[in-house]
This record gives sequence, C-alpha cells and structure tokens, in this order.
Amino acid sequence: MSGHETFNMKLLAHDTLIGWGGIGEGMSIQEAPGGRRIMWLAHEGPPKNFTGVDVTDPKNPKVIVQRDIANDCVRSNSLEVCGDIMAVAYQTRAEPGTLAPGFGLHPAGIELFDISDPEDPKTISFFDCSGPHSMGVHQLWFVDGEYIHCAAGAPDFQPRDPADNQIYRCIDVRNPSKPEEAGRWWMPGLMEGDAADPPPRHPVFNSGFRAHNTNVYPERPDRVYLAYLDGGMFILDISDKANPKPVSHWNPHPPHNGFMHTVLPLLSRDLLIVTDECIRDGGEDWPKLTWVVDARDENNLVPISTLPIPPVEEFRNRGGRYGSHNLHENRPGPSYRSDTIVFATFFNGGVRAFDTSNPFQTTEIAHFVPENPEGSRAGACQINDVYVDENRICYCVDRSTGGLYILEMEVEI
Repeated sequence: MSGHETFNMKLLAHDTLIGWGGIGEGMSIQEAPGGRRIMWLAHEGPPKNFTGVDVTDPKNPKVIVQRDIANDCVRSNSLEVCGDIMAVAYQTRAEPGTLAPGFGLHPAGIELFDISDPEDPKTISFFDCSGPHSMGVHQLWFVDGEYIHCAAGAPDFQPRDPADNQIYRCIDVRNPSKPEEAGRWWMPGLMEGDAADPPPRHPVFNSGFRAHNTNVYPERPDRVYLAYLDGGMFILDISDKANPKPVSHWNPHPPHNGFMHTVLPLLSRDLLIVTDECIRDGGEDWPKLTWVVDARDENNLVPISTLPIPPVEEFRNRGGRYGSHNLHENRPGPSYRSDTIVFATFFNGGVRAFDTSNPFQTTEIAHFVPENPEGSRAGACQINDVYVDENRICYCVDRSTGGLYILEMEVEI
C-alpha cells in the first residue's frame, strides 16, 4: 500500500522512536511536573524495554528517554502509569534459536519505577512471577495507585497443560517498595490437583486457557472484567480480593476461533465490548471479531452484534495479521472516556473509531491505516494498541517498526 488511508482522522505527527518502532500493548500518559505530558510505551521485544515521549505538543513529539531490557529472553509487553509510578510487565520469550516457551527464565514479573523525573526513571521494586511453569506477566492494569491486576504466572502454579500458564493475580502495591500478592484466580480445571475436569480444547485453533486483560474500573472496584483466551470472558467479584469469585462467564469459542483479549464495560449502558485477537497472518484464523454484549443481567450475558470491519478479502493479502486486537480502554486519568464511542485496532486494518449509540447496528465514524512502515517484516502496518487522551487526540502504535502515530479526530465525538 502506498500512502496513508484516512477517514475523519488527521495525522498530526509520526515518530519512529529512534529506529526502535516495534511497540507492544503498553501505552500510558503521565501528567509530569511542569505541565508536561509524557507518553510511555512498552516495546514488543528486545533490545528495548520502554520509551518515554514528550507529547505536550502532540504535533511535535520528542523522545526523552529509552531504556534497554535486561536480556534478549524477555519483553516488556505491557505498562501502566499512575501518578509518578510506572509498572512494567516482563514476559519471557522463546530462547534464541528455539521455539520453546521461556519457562523459568528471569526476570519475569513486574518492575515498579519512580518517574517523577521522567528523563531518569528509577527502580523502586520488583515483584517476581518467575517459576518452572511461568512465562511471567503478559498484561497489567494499574489505575488506582493501590493494586495491580495482571495476567501472570506464579512460582507455585503448575498447570495441567503448559499452554495454560498465566492466571489472574492481584498485587497490593500500597507500599510500592514491597509489593505483595493480595489474591488470585484461575479457570477451574487448569491446575494440577484441581477437582474440576480440564475444559475441552478448541478443535481447530487451540490457543490455550490463559488470563489476558484484567480491567477494573473505579465505578465498579468490586469487579474484574477478565478475558481468558479460549476460555472466553469472566466477570469476577473481587470485593474480597483474597477470594475472587466468578459472577458470570461467556464463551463463543467454539464455534468461533478463540483468543479472547479485552473486555471493555460501557458501564452506564450495561454493555460490554469484547475482542478476539487475531494471532495468525493472512487471515488464517479469520474471523476475529469485536463483540457487543448485553450485560443488563450480569448473570446472563448475551451477544447482540459485532463492530463492522473492512472485508477480509481486501486485507488478508496485504501482509501480517488482520483482525481485532486492542481497544482504548477508558482508563481513569488523562484519557478520553466514553460509553458510546469505541476505538479499536486491527493490525493491518489500522485504527478505527465506532459509534455504538445503536448497539444493534454500530457504525464506523473514522479510521487511519498508515502506509507500510520502512523495514516492516509484515509488509504492512501492524497497528497494535490505541490510547485516546481527554482532548480527543488519538495515539496508536505499530507492532513492527512504525513507532508512534498521533492523530486528530475530524469528526465530533
């Protein structure tokens, strides 16, 4: 593809991050001293750990710090900022030259940083999640300054199947120099010794049963909206953090292909927006959809529609992945929060905005698909994550080499 494809989105700036433009699923804005705004980004893989970009002027972003990761067997796939503390998740990768999962490798856990001086982040503590059956932490959620909710392995968690190695864990960081586990939960039947039978595997695309996004909102601090890959999604009651309990469960896999990624509650409307991540190139695991789910009865979740996306015939041959992935997750803080407008990423389908006013017939209102980034192995953009600030400036990142794109909406939202 030559040139950007745009509809109701205007490109304000593009930064390839000093040539290290492969970004994971970690995006968070810090309101720093002196009125500055710093966008923190987690890298998809080594040698880089995270990058801080001054976006005070979104038309003129400036990289202010970029840190290397400890070793080539770890990636910092996820991060969150709350005040002047940044939490970074470390997940192991396959050892160089092998396809074997990186069980037992270090560091695999959560590192807390003091970012009160954004140019010089300082380590506060490290919470170790490594173990003989652990790949560490894939995702974390940290918005209240007190608890980190994460999808993580644990030193003492032994799954029946190695693919099921990450569970929901809640980490108490009220004393950030000494984080401690507050609670954990996993899908019954997955751990050695569980009384429940293991759930049946997907007959075509077996991605495993692992916790993924673990979202908790200040309006409902007693609920975790938990995606669980081929296990679908759960709503957990965490009013007692030491003893999480499932409230409801919805799983469309099968007949649909699995890998449920994110559950975004539109709380004032009793709706959920739920994504299944595309994980294979060329549309091999199509369809991967973004669902609209009726949650008026929390104990009876009902899918009512899916977000419209461009035809697979057009995008599957562009290169890399095509299908649903991340959402702008309505975080507290310097973040756009709407129970009507939804922003979503689709890898080579770019970033797209949707109006869900009519949840039975949602409509696309804007999109941006960048041209193929220089050096991309995919042969096309692979837009990985999206963050929209309270000024309706949209930030999205490329998984391969494209770095950071900063966009302005050209339609009222």
